[in-house]
Amino acid sequence: QVQLVESGGGLVQAGGSLRLSCAASGRAVSDYGMGWFRQAPGKERVFVARISRRFEITSYADFVKGRFTISRDNAKNTVYLQMNSLSPEDTAVYYCAGTELYGATLRHQYDSWGQGTQVTVSS
Repeated sequence: QVQLVESGGGLVQAGGSLRLSCAASGRAVSDYGMGWFRQAPGKERVFVARISRRFEITSYADFVKGRFTISRDNAKNTVYLQMNSLSPEDTAVYYCAGTELYGATLRHQYDSWGQGTQVTVSS
């Protein structure tokens, strides 16, 4: 099992940008499909983005397409989520996760989770 730690969250104004990092240890991120999820207060944890381990194929939830970009740096053993054009609806705790399955977009398909980092977007 890979250990994951998120960072980079904070307070940002609407329309602004933020870059989240997910540092892995114990195992290489290149051995897993990696994803980002988010959970707003009183809401379910939902899929945001994923990147595959073989060819870095990416997939995004409809509500972030064109605004968010997921990437991976194997040398740094880190996964990133670049978030642009942020709105208050993006306010949530953002989680990094790893899976041995290909094309996973559901929470139960991921086995490794970070503790999350808070993102708050003010209007």
